[in-house]
Amino acid sequence: MIQVHHLEKSRSHRVIWLLELLGLEYDVTVYRRDKHMQAPKALREVHPLGKSPVITDGELTVAESGAIVDYLVQRYGDGRLQPNVDETREWVDYRYWLHYAEGSLMPLLLMSLVFSQIPKQSPALVRPVAKGISAAIRERFLDPQLDRHLDFIEAHLADKGSFGGVWPSGADVQMSFPMLALKGTRSLSRYPAIDAYLRRLESDPAWQRVIDRVGPLDLPER
Repeated sequence: MIQVHHLEKSRSHRVIWLLELLGLEYDVTVYRRDKHMQAPKALREVHPLGKSPVITDGELTVAESGAIVDYLVQRYGDGRLQPNVDETREWVDYRYWLHYAEGSLMPLLLMSLVFSQIPKQSPALVRPVAKGISAAIRERFLDPQLDRHLDFIEAHLADKGSFGGVWPSGADVQMSFPMLALKGTRSLSRYPAIDAYLRRLESDPAWQRVIDRVGPLDLPER
């Protein structure tokens, strides 16, 4: 049986969603973050970096969300959840969004989170300075970059409706975490296609089973 090593407030919800979509049997081991929002040392016994998500499948240990999605779809998908290689445009889109999620979008979202937390974690004496620096970086760099990415994603979804040709695909699974994280950063009123996509995701029966099993995706507050 596949074992999911699930860290709260992390990317591993999407791995469980994929297992539900594939109809695979699995078990979940839940890990709690410490007061500094770090993963517990117990995760290092599963993988040396102590990060989540991680799965074990027999004697195999697979880490990194993209690698896990690729592994599960290729090994257990039987052609499901991804376009056929002959569908060139859809197949290229699928591969692109599968890597875009962590390679392009998540670094910006993570930096946005970090800079929103710096003033809160700074000593009171320097908090006004930290707040000013964080606000300047977000205003001059992070927000314009995120706006550009949101426009890009909106245009794609308005045209295609999903990220991998078929719905839901492995690329949709991979994109689910940053897309849900976007909800906590800004209003999506200017992005009707993104809003419709998120409503479609959250109403998916397999996603609802994930919520029933491990609870909602409770992300850190901005």
